[in-house]
Amino acid sequence: MEPVTETFESRKKHVCVKGEGLSIPVCDKASLPGTVTQRTCVYGGARIVLMPITDSIHLVHGPIGCAACTWDIRGSKTSREDIYKKGCSTNLQEKDIIFGGEKKLFETIIELNKLYKPGAIFVYATCVAGIIGDDIRAVCKKSEEITGCRVIPVQSEGFQNHNKTKGHWIGGDALLDYVIGTKEPEETTPFDINIVGEFNVAGDLWGIKPLLEEMGVNIISTLTGDSHVDEIAQAHRAKLNIVQCQKSSNYVAQKMEKKYGIPFIKVNFFGLEQTVASLRDIADFFGDEEMIERTERIIESGLKEVAHKIEEYKKRLTGKTVALYVGGNKAWSLVRPFEELGMDVMMSGTKNGIREDYEMIKEAVRDGTIIVDDANSAELTRLLKEHRPNLLISGAKEKYISLKLGIPFCDFNHDRITAFAGFRGFVSFAKEVDASVSSPVFELTSKSLRGD
Repeated sequence: MEPVTETFESRKKHVCVKGEGLSIPVCDKASLPGTVTQRTCVYGGARIVLMPITDSIHLVHGPIGCAACTWDIRGSKTSREDIYKKGCSTNLQEKDIIFGGEKKLFETIIELNKLYKPGAIFVYATCVAGIIGDDIRAVCKKSEEITGCRVIPVQSEGFQNHNKTKGHWIGGDALLDYVIGTKEPEETTPFDINIVGEFNVAGDLWGIKPLLEEMGVNIISTLTGDSHVDEIAQAHRAKLNIVQCQKSSNYVAQKMEKKYGIPFIKVNFFGLEQTVASLRDIADFFGDEEMIERTERIIESGLKEVAHKIEEYKKRLTGKTVALYVGGNKAWSLVRPFEELGMDVMMSGTKNGIREDYEMIKEAVRDGTIIVDDANSAELTRLLKEHRPNLLISGAKEKYISLKLGIPFCDFNHDRITAFAGFRGFVSFAKEVDASVSSPVFELTSKSLRGD
């Protein structure tokens, strides 16, 4: 079988086409040295899970460069405090590496507690802290005894694994070991739930929460978008966990089911069909007739409101092609929403996918779709030049490759500013996609760059 695109010999099996022999690419391997991977480290994966807790300080124990993966880079919105947006680092220097950074870490924690009185202080270990052997658990324990504030160690040394998924698990373990189950709710209801794996990027949570509340469920906590640490502490009393980002948070839901007996269902509030299915699944789980009836009314109203608003966008978008190069969960969960706009997903890939992610992608896409794992810049450029999609959906790191090739781009990662979840979010999604695809500016880009 001919390779999908020109690349290194060891990379050929990382790119495949559904329906042509190898339907799942080789994945979850260390990146090829020198190919400029766009991957994030284990520490970055832990930050993704924990950073949206709004009343907490997130302290990076390492050199100042590691703190670049901090505060607003994730785009998680808040309706309350914004302490989580403070970029905090111990800024380890050469002398700290020689003599150890534990004293500096301790003093920094004490100072941050005096300044902000946070709900918690999460302390992230980086590669340097791990290599020099700083005992952050001991420092956190001592600091907590002195301050009375929760001080939570996150053993997220970046060198632990080539895949940031390990960081998601480490972030989840920090919540399971030090937060969840440490506080009892004042009251409970038969319909208590946690929203797991929703990080309120661009305000997505605010498109989901009203629908659930209108159904009649009581949300104890969100893990972790727009949340407080004390809310997450009560999460063990929920009757159900609904998991939005299955890439980052299946692990937490599975652990909570084992430890607390809380069942979980997988949901997806991107796209009309998936939003409807998720609402019905939640109502069916509780089996309450009034809730089921309310849910059907919510669905009918939501679909009616959206239908006429997306007609014009759909006319222009029908028949257009789109390439996805996003996080593992979005690489399959966005396929159906694009099909609802009449578009064809011709490529889907992810930087940190594991086999389960690619199984989901394979099920979601049609035959002939390119599936790519951990594409480097050269591969992505070649794929875009060869297949000329009408739109690339990715993150900030891939944006300029796309724009220089004259291919419209839409950000569906941490930097976006528009919420896409729920019924109203789908209208915003259609509007933004159409604004990119239908813009005349791409007819003016240089043909030499585009490869025409």
